[in-house]
Amino acid sequence: MAKDLTTREKDYAQWYQDLVTKADLAEHSDVRGCMVIKPYGYAIWENMRDVLDRMFKATGHVNAYFPLFVPKSFLEKEEGHAEGFAKECAVVTHYRLKNDPDNPGKLMVDPESKLEEELIVRPTSEAIIWNTYRGWIQSYRDLPLLINQWANVVRWEMRTRLFLRTTEFLWQEGHTAHSTKAEAIEETERMLHVYADFVENYMGVPVIKGIKTASERFAGAEETYCIEALMQDGKALQAGTSHFLGQNFAKAFDVQFANKEGKLEYVWATSWGVSTRLMGALVMSHSDDNGLVLPPRLAPTQVVIVPIYRTDEERARIAERVAEIEKELAMRGIRVKFDNRDTHRPGWKFAEYELRGVPLRIGIGPKDLEANQVELARRDTLTKGTVSQIGLADHIEKLLHEIQHNLFAQAEARRTASSHYVNTWDEFNAALDKGGFVYAHWDGTAETEQKIKEKTKATIRCIPLNNPQEAGQCILTGNASVQRVVFARAY
Repeated sequence: MAKDLTTREKDYAQWYQDLVTKADLAEHSDVRGCMVIKPYGYAIWENMRDVLDRMFKATGHVNAYFPLFVPKSFLEKEEGHAEGFAKECAVVTHYRLKNDPDNPGKLMVDPESKLEEELIVRPTSEAIIWNTYRGWIQSYRDLPLLINQWANVVRWEMRTRLFLRTTEFLWQEGHTAHSTKAEAIEETERMLHVYADFVENYMGVPVIKGIKTASERFAGAEETYCIEALMQDGKALQAGTSHFLGQNFAKAFDVQFANKEGKLEYVWATSWGVSTRLMGALVMSHSDDNGLVLPPRLAPTQVVIVPIYRTDEERARIAERVAEIEKELAMRGIRVKFDNRDTHRPGWKFAEYELRGVPLRIGIGPKDLEANQVELARRDTLTKGTVSQIGLADHIEKLLHEIQHNLFAQAEARRTASSHYVNTWDEFNAALDKGGFVYAHWDGTAETEQKIKEKTKATIRCIPLNNPQEAGQCILTGNASVQRVVFARAY
């Protein structure tokens, strides 16, 4: 176990907090509810961002940037949207400070700088973007419009947790416009599959793809699609959402286009996003009591090489051989680091890179040079052994692929073991207490959904896509049900 790192069994929440800070991912800011993402944490986020950005562009999207501030009247135009975000909005009312005459050295808001219209610091950008799209879309020739932006947003939070829930966070938000309902729904589903592909194949985290219930939908959406992941403590985490907005925002902002017959129609819309919450999912899905465990595809450093020597002559000889290994690995696109610092001993470095979750560690000393071998340690299994330097790059490339696959397989096995199918209220409660996804019948009413939430603190995470239809009875009311839905306690 890493020094001063709380164990998962003792206090999972404290383990997470300890790990995020001790592995140098992030720390709390003096700005209440906000965080500082440190270089190592930001390097992981950059890798996530870069992969996702390529995936978005491969599906025809382009990046743009829209204002941080949204006039309050814009937010008010779509009633459901306004109501959904009202309690989370930070509002700008003035644009200037001045010296406080009653308190020398202090500043006060200048009452003469009151804005004519208050500005909302964006909690999401539908309002400002659809107001802009009105000037961009006139004809069917302007569609589809496939725009993404990488940005920060502000949603005022009373209880915060690094990466999982902060007042300000980083994300991307896609906003697209289409000529038909079918095309917009197809886009909504396409982006859900992009998210699932990324989370499963890069983060190594299995997800359930599904649709939210009406009460859990994004404010202003007609349908919200989601991917749900299960963390090691048995709680669910919503890892991404994709929304079919219908024509709600087009009508609110009067965004119309002339179809091929010259008739005006309102466009159809989608929006979709993932955020730095994925960082929290990455930490909680794979890491252990020794520190981070990072999937190779997202690790800033995939292989670290630590020299073991006594003399400057040994150090020089090792460095010469390592330079060759580095070159071979770099040629294969492997991110490798040679830690040749003389300020820390090898044992300290081993512990540090274990804490930081580097997938593979190479130790090399004078005896290894003589035997033409290295010591290779895997972070995922905490196993190590000696391997030949001949064909080392091939071996490492294969191991990185194996580690990536192993992390997903372990997470999938945990999810399978923590997926429960129940038929009665007692079984339902017992399964929730064990933790995990609980598949149970629900009568389809918002009233029952709310009662279950109040009684158990569990929510319907989603109705899985292509969900099997089967007759059953609601676990709470006994009323008829046509399918099971996925319940869980969640972050």
